[in-house]
Amino acid sequence: MMSRERKKATGSAALHDKLQILRSITHSNALSENSILMDASEYIKKLKLKVVKLNQEIACEEDTLRQTNPTPTDPIRSMQVTVETLGRHGSFAVNVFSDKNCPGLLVSILQAFDDLGLNVLEATASCADTFHLEAVGGENTVESVDEHLVKQAVLQAIRNCPEGGPEQE
Repeated sequence: MMSRERKKATGSAALHDKLQILRSITHSNALSENSILMDASEYIKKLKLKVVKLNQEIACEEDTLRQTNPTPTDPIRSMQVTVETLGRHGSFAVNVFSDKNCPGLLVSILQAFDDLGLNVLEATASCADTFHLEAVGGENTVESVDEHLVKQAVLQAIRNCPEGGPEQE
């Protein structure tokens, strides 16, 4: 049988080896065990943020595909939504156009801006028979807001619009 000291030494060596593997995977330059674990924790947080961003991009691409290949029951079938980043200060130009109007759509989109922490700096809207919104949003108070997230929020606001989206003929 192995003595306790030998088991402890073997376990300690295995732990040390695993920490070195963790250190190399996370590209850490740390030497102490605690620092390696802290670096690994930060690395995992960054990976989680990347996963969230990639999921947002996938959702945005799916929304774009639904817009270009709409199904008859898709509430955003007649909508065109574009979002562009302006400068480096978290400002966005948002254009929304539909050949049909929906009661409450403008309010729903403006609420989406507010939920993202975007202030509407300038806007032009037409809500007669058609719906057209040109808006510049900026001064976001929430970090990591990008144009994909803004577009996704606008598309979700369209889906959540009272009566399920643009009026149907």
